[in-house]
Amino acid sequence: MNRAMVGIKFNIKAKLVATILAVFAAVALPQLCHLIGGAPMGTKLLPMHLPVIVVGFLAGPLVGGVVGALSPIISFMLTGMPAIGLLPFMVIELYVYGVCAGLLKSVEMPVILKVLAVQIAGRAVRALAILVAVGLFKFDGIKMATIWTSIPAGLTGLIIQWVGIPVLFMILAMFEKNEK
Repeated sequence: MNRAMVGIKFNIKAKLVATILAVFAAVALPQLCHLIGGAPMGTKLLPMHLPVIVVGFLAGPLVGGVVGALSPIISFMLTGMPAIGLLPFMVIELYVYGVCAGLLKSVEMPVILKVLAVQIAGRAVRALAILVAVGLFKFDGIKMATIWTSIPAGLTGLIIQWVGIPVLFMILAMFEKNEK
């Protein structure tokens, strides 16, 4: 499989449309998960992460970062989720996901490794933000244990990303190849 992302070119209008669609997906997918399986389903499947990572890979770091930062804020304003104590950390984590995915867009390496790099970067920065907030600023809206419990709790979602994102880009690459 081609190690680079598909060669879709995004002009300003396409980036705006991609941003709007990805934010919509990042707000709607958690709602769908919660309807199907309740609030724990969001923690388990990490549905907000998928559109952020994908749009970063497709449209670059600016779009990825904007979608990552705006999605949890808009979701909170419309639905009350994520919880206010988690909101700043989700903004930070998803922003990092989007920017890192965008920075890796044209890097020649397997998509699965790009996904892993994005996940590690996002979770590491989120953990650092939680350590600073709780340790230095005595923020009590989140517990330090969240750093360790979020990985096993979201393992299903991580696996979905490991499989789903490379498959999506394989399909997009086939469509791109057929158009040439």
